[in-house]
Amino acid sequence: MFHALRPLVFALDPERAHGLTLAALRSGLVPRAPADDPILATRVAGLALPNPVGLAAGFDKDVLVPDAMLRLGFGFVECGSVTPRPQDGNPRPRLFRLVDDAAVINRMGFNNLGLDHAVTRLTARRGRPGIVGINLGANKDSNDRTADYVAGVRAAGALASYVTVNISSPNTPGLRALQDGAALTDLVARVVAARGSLPVPLFVKVAPDLEPADFDTIARIALDGGVDGLIVSNTTISRPPLRSRDAGEAGGLSGAPLAPLALAALQGFARATGGALPLIAAGGIASGADAYARIRAGASAVQLYSALVYEGPGLVQRIKADLAGLLRRDGFASVGDAVGA
Repeated sequence: MFHALRPLVFALDPERAHGLTLAALRSGLVPRAPADDPILATRVAGLALPNPVGLAAGFDKDVLVPDAMLRLGFGFVECGSVTPRPQDGNPRPRLFRLVDDAAVINRMGFNNLGLDHAVTRLTARRGRPGIVGINLGANKDSNDRTADYVAGVRAAGALASYVTVNISSPNTPGLRALQDGAALTDLVARVVAARGSLPVPLFVKVAPDLEPADFDTIARIALDGGVDGLIVSNTTISRPPLRSRDAGEAGGLSGAPLAPLALAALQGFARATGGALPLIAAGGIASGADAYARIRAGASAVQLYSALVYEGPGLVQRIKADLAGLLRRDGFASVGDAVGA
C-alpha cells in the first residue's frame, strides 16, 4: 500500500507529509506486527529488547506516537529531541527529500513543544510495555547548554526507558563543540550526577564527522564518566557526491549516502571502546544486511528513520526477517553472539 501511495505523499511538502503521518498514527488504526523471532531478542545496557531494530530520534519529537511505532514492530523507540523550553526551530523550508539519492537533508533546529510537554506524555504512558527513550537537546539561545541536558535528565530520567544526550546535531550552532574533550568531560560529569541513583541508562549521541583521535577521546571520557553507551551516529555536514536537485541545501544529511561514514565511525568507536561500551548504530540503515553489517562491526542494536521515508513501515518487518535469516545462516544463536564478531 505504501508504494502505491508514495507518489501522493511525495507530492506534499516533506514536513506537511510528516505531520499527516503522525496524525494517522495517532488515530490508533495501526496494525500490530507479528511476534518477533526469538533469535532477535537481546539486551543493551540492561534493556531487554524484543529485537534490535529501533526508531531513531527525530521522527516523534514530542512523544506523540511511541506506542504506535512499537506496534509496527520496532524493538525500541527514541523520542525527541526535546529542549527545556519549546522552540520553533529554523525557518522553513528546512526538510528536503533527495529522492535520487535515497537521502534527506534537514535543518530543523530542535523544533519541539518542550520538556514539560514531553514529561506529560511520558507520564501518561507510564506502566505500558515497550522500551521508549527520550533524546535531549539544548535550546538555541541557552547560556548554559550543559545545564539544559541536566534539566532534561532530572525531569525525564524517571519516566523514560533510557536517556540520550544529543550533542551532535549540526543544526544548532556551536552544539557539536560539546564533543570536545574538556566540554564533554564536564557534560558527562554533570549529567551522570543529575541521574544520581535512577536506574536509567544514559547514552551520548555523537557525530560521524570526527577525526581519528576523537574516537579515543570520546570513548575514554564516556567509559571513565559512567556513560552507558554511545549512539553512532547523527547526520553529517559532509557532502559525498549527490545527484538530487536539493543536494546543496544546508543541514544534516541522512539516508543512504551517510552509510559509509556512519559505518566507519562505528568501527572507530568499536576499536576505541574494545567492546567495553554498548554501541547503537544509526545512519543509512535500510535493510537486514545493513543492520547485520553494523552488528558484526560492533553495534548491539541499530536505529533507522530516513529509510522509512522511501520504504514505508513494512521495512521494519523486512529488516527483522532478513536479520534473523542472516544470523541463522552464519550459525549465531542470538544477536549478542554476532556483536563485533
